[in-house]
Amino acid sequence: MSAIVHPHPATPAIAAAPRSVLPLRIFLLEAHSEFLRLLRAPAFVVPTIAFPLLFYMLFGVLLGPVHSDAEAARSVLASFVVLGTMAPGLFALGVTLAQDRENGLLELKRALPMPRGTYLAAKMAMAMLFAAIVSLLLMTTAAVLAKVVLPLAGWGTLFVLSVLGVVPFCAIGLLVGSLTRSSAAAAVLNLVYLPMSFLSGLWVPLPLLPRVLARLAPLWPSWHLAQVGETLVGGRQGGAVGWHLLALAAVAGVFFAAARRALDRPR
Repeated sequence: MSAIVHPHPATPAIAAAPRSVLPLRIFLLEAHSEFLRLLRAPAFVVPTIAFPLLFYMLFGVLLGPVHSDAEAARSVLASFVVLGTMAPGLFALGVTLAQDRENGLLELKRALPMPRGTYLAAKMAMAMLFAAIVSLLLMTTAAVLAKVVLPLAGWGTLFVLSVLGVVPFCAIGLLVGSLTRSSAAAAVLNLVYLPMSFLSGLWVPLPLLPRVLARLAPLWPSWHLAQVGETLVGGRQGGAVGWHLLALAAVAGVFFAAARRALDRPR
């Protein structure tokens, strides 16, 4: 005897709903939950937001060239904006992905009827959001305390750079999170974050580093992003923007491809 299942009255309405709206709603819900998850993690929020701001106030305002050299002050701001962009991309994806893999949440997300890629897209969106928050705080501090002067277009492009510049670091964090355990992910990412920022000249100008280390600067995406930022604000170190953007795109592509391969392999 076969059972007859009558359709629910709401079924036609759901079927008639615009299909383009449903994936957007899923993405917004996933991004909202990811935002709350990161916001409730002091180990992520405090270093990501407070450290770049405190370091900029120390080295960019109190000890920096705020009055003697306006061009150098703009260059310092660009460097710290890059520094504030790196951490959200690396840690927002790397640590949480490692935790989700270990706890089985990643397999659950794959089994859910949600568009492919929504899970990672939501994580990247939250990394961009935190990068935007950090850059706004840094630029406000620079304008109020360091008296950095930029045209409105300069502030806008620097902000856009911080939001989009997080993508290569998201790719690196994604690869680390796909290969390491949750207990080791933060340590591995710190071993990436701190040396990379130092060797890119974000802490100490490259001419003050040993020559052999300074020559390695083009290997790091943070150096390329800093060059773009210094060009946008009229700093001394600006170079060919197109070449730096191409290098950043290449880093993002290579690490995203490697992370996808690592996530797709059987475990």
